[in-house]
Amino acid sequence: MNSRPAPFDELDRKIITALMANARTSFAEIGAAVGLSSTAVKRRVDRLRETGVITGFTATVKPSALGWRTEAYVEVYCEGAAPPRRLAQVVRSYPEIAAAMTVTGGADALLHVRARDVEHFEEVLERIRAEPFIRKTISVMVLSHLLPESPEAGVSQPAPEQGPGGAADVR
Repeated sequence: MNSRPAPFDELDRKIITALMANARTSFAEIGAAVGLSSTAVKRRVDRLRETGVITGFTATVKPSALGWRTEAYVEVYCEGAAPPRRLAQVVRSYPEIAAAMTVTGGADALLHVRARDVEHFEEVLERIRAEPFIRKTISVMVLSHLLPESPEAGVSQPAPEQGPGGAADVR
């Protein structure tokens, strides 16, 4: 297996920046902004997908629009050494867990939980605590997002400013 990273240049970076700002931007629009034909942009995007640089395209939805108005981060402490694979298996069974990762420090994992309200969050937390290998949890409720445009806030990055001729500025 080749462990060397795939070739990645400044044009690739500009294309990825445009797609991260708005994944629905056409190859023609991106090409106009970065100085390539739409065909050349498509070839590069295809290569970036094949090499795993681009892992997918998605829609970002405001959580409160779906009724998820309560948000918290939960530190999870396990009995013994719970393997990450087992933790991943468990957290996948909770639709309320928006993100989960193993971490350094005292906790074994950190969960980003979204719930309808505090009562729903409490019910989710109790289900997590009932897992046989969970020793304890420490929760921190989110009051507000200091970077409201961040993906964690549930919105995508703002679209880049339009340059002359309506092309996105992807500098």
